[in-house]
Amino acid sequence: MSRILVIRLGALGDFVLSFGPFAAIRARHARDEITLLTTAPFASLARRAPWFDRVEVDARPSWWNLPGLARLRHQLAGFDMVYDLQTSGRSSWYFLPAGRPSWSGIARGCSHPHANPRRDFMHTLERQREQLEAAGVTAFPRPELGWLTRKPALDLPERFALLVPGAAPSRPRKRWPAECYGAVAAGVAEAGLVPVVVGTAAEAPLAATIRASCPAALDLTGGTTIADIAGLAARAVLAVGNDTGPMHLAAAVGCRCVVLFSADSDPVLTAPRGPDGAWPVVLRAPDLADLPAGEVIQAVASLLS
Repeated sequence: MSRILVIRLGALGDFVLSFGPFAAIRARHARDEITLLTTAPFASLARRAPWFDRVEVDARPSWWNLPGLARLRHQLAGFDMVYDLQTSGRSSWYFLPAGRPSWSGIARGCSHPHANPRRDFMHTLERQREQLEAAGVTAFPRPELGWLTRKPALDLPERFALLVPGAAPSRPRKRWPAECYGAVAAGVAEAGLVPVVVGTAAEAPLAATIRASCPAALDLTGGTTIADIAGLAARAVLAVGNDTGPMHLAAAVGCRCVVLFSADSDPVLTAPRGPDGAWPVVLRAPDLADLPAGEVIQAVASLLS
């Protein structure tokens, strides 16, 4: 039995886009022990997944944190094969403290490099598939997500649509105005669906703005886990949201999605994708404040029809 390490640190959308590669690595190494190295926000989710035997948390120690670096070196030691799906400057540096094992990634001198000079212009799904093919992974089964889509212990309406008005606090330009989401919520309610707003507790003011335009909207901000959002999305009629992690979860579990992009990110590279690779409806505006609510409402109506 070989010892296999997979490196995927985050963020949430990137982690979700690696579900397919995770499943492919598991299929390739069905009899081997697979460890995932990830960051703390995703460790609990990863431990529930069927693809890993062990999950290690990378504390991402500073270069001057000698005890932290010693622990990281211990975490990286003793593997027969490493699949670096993060392929960042930091994760590529891990090739050295890991002892230069067989390595799939972009680390200088690694055994299975992804050498396509246009790799940075490829969508994450196609880029990681090509990387794994270069390392001898040939089977890419559709990831099984039953472990993720269990019905959450929430009081759910029979027919509802998810609204995801938030985004990373450090990326405010990725947010469509909450007032516009209010107009979409009203349109969704007129179509016979209950708008359900999800997000972090810090995004509760966005939900309040939406409910001011559509009192029928249900506010679940601050009340859901990552797994809850996946379970909700698996049962939702559709989801509308910004380019953020929960929309990746929604697309991954097969929910029909309308995803809004500003100039702050490029859907060609990072759009959420469905379980079979299907693309969501993508609407773009350099500044999301200029994206008309009517255009999003029309996209929602097209999905409902």
